[in-house]
Amino acid sequence: MVHFVGAGSGAADLITVRGARLLEEADVVIYAGSLVNPALLEYTKPGCEIHNSAQMTLEQVLDVVKAAEAAGKTTVRLHTGDSSIYGAVREQFDQLEALGVEYDVCPGVSSFCGAAASLRAEYTLPDVSQSVIITRAAGRTPVPDRESLRSFAAHQATMVLFLSAGLADKVREDLLAGGYPPETPAAVVYKATWPDEMILRCTVDTLPETIGAGNIKKTALIIVGDCMGDKYLRSRLYSPDFSTEFRKGTDDAEET
Repeated sequence: MVHFVGAGSGAADLITVRGARLLEEADVVIYAGSLVNPALLEYTKPGCEIHNSAQMTLEQVLDVVKAAEAAGKTTVRLHTGDSSIYGAVREQFDQLEALGVEYDVCPGVSSFCGAAASLRAEYTLPDVSQSVIITRAAGRTPVPDRESLRSFAAHQATMVLFLSAGLADKVREDLLAGGYPPETPAAVVYKATWPDEMILRCTVDTLPETIGAGNIKKTALIIVGDCMGDKYLRSRLYSPDFSTEFRKGTDDAEET
């Protein structure tokens, strides 16, 4: 059996209770060493076989899994954040299914959630943004033309960019060309929720200079949007004049 486990956003105690239990029970752990906090390996039991997938190919990962399955062992594939976002897991699922190996998935706290917590930000503010766009800039790994930063920027929704800190000049160019005003608030969160986390606040226009001054090249998120500004409307859900299924407001209306 293989358990895919989301390691959480960085801090070792932000793994889920289920994820920690699966690590404690695992005979073999294959972890994304370039991104996962190594402190999480302290959850493993003595004698657990540990492999760093940062030094491995997909084929080598599968070889370890096959050996573990042949020996009747349980494997945890430990991915950063939540494995559903830039986790390269689909190709592993397909290979395991072809091999007849059972697997399941334990979700994790994504770094975009960890970054919001560190920023004390709400991505979906009334009258500001009700959508969060999770994407990346095109680099060595291409992005479909229909998903370009310029096209997404036209919505001026909250945007969270993974894997883009090293492309700051291009990011600024595309965000401005797409429609974000230069003064739109932005933030760079390096290693969200890790002990050495760093938060840099700026604007879309000053993004490259801010990233350069912080000497940030990877393991960082770029957050863009007026959700980090000061203007927004109060939530209707908690407004005294708004009736709900559970509470009657002064509008004396039924919830719709």
